[in-house]
Amino acid sequence: MQYQYITYEQLGPVTRICHNRPEKSNSQNLGLLKELDHAVTRAGADKDVRVVIIGGKGKHFSAGHDLQENAGGSDSADQDMSPESWEAYETEYYMDYCMRIYDLPKPTIAQVQGACVAGAFMVANMCDLLVASEDAFFADPVVHMVATTGAEVMIAPWVLGFRKAKEMLFTGERISARDGLMAGMVNRVVPREKLEEETLAMANRIAKAPPFAIKMTKKSLNRGLDMMGFRAFLQAHHHTHLLAHQSAETKRLFATLNPENVVQTAKDKQK
Repeated sequence: MQYQYITYEQLGPVTRICHNRPEKSNSQNLGLLKELDHAVTRAGADKDVRVVIIGGKGKHFSAGHDLQENAGGSDSADQDMSPESWEAYETEYYMDYCMRIYDLPKPTIAQVQGACVAGAFMVANMCDLLVASEDAFFADPVVHMVATTGAEVMIAPWVLGFRKAKEMLFTGERISARDGLMAGMVNRVVPREKLEEETLAMANRIAKAPPFAIKMTKKSLNRGLDMMGFRAFLQAHHHTHLLAHQSAETKRLFATLNPENVVQTAKDKQK
């Protein structure tokens, strides 16, 4: 597969997959999501790959959903779709794609700089580990912007704790890399110029471990989360989110949405 919206680099035992729409703040259109899913599956099937890094080219990791596309562009999710169509669309492009990252039998590391918003917040936090630059920030302003129940995959309380997640979702404010580190969502915060170097060093350190032992350790830890209700919680939220899509508030706000304001909105909410 020839990639248009992502890059795929083989760095010894490490594969690095990056969002590659820097002119659009790496917003996730359907083409990018399809390519990301293909690349993750490809890396998972490659016996020479031991660790996968997911990052972004340019200033930002990703501004999240491509709102221009979702507001009615070609190959988009149209607000006039039926509930049945919405369920199929969001299950495939958000829930299923995210869970394939989570269930990948190899360690994954999110490499985050700049904005990591909404749909991008989901992708980054489905990874096992997260390394952020000092300028990174995290946000899910979806409640305020389009009156839905946060992004499609409600990962926030599992990585931030319920109180911090409620603060982020209810206010729409961003969380800094340092805040994420204190909450336990971020593993390491590094200078921007050292982000790739430090993330790759972590990946190479992990790659030295026996791959089957790593695979089974990850499986055991993920099963522990599932026993605490992780997967059932995500499914329950997914259906609540789909219901919110049908509200009059969502339809009204979506009709007036400015697709250029995702990153700026997250910044403004902090002021």
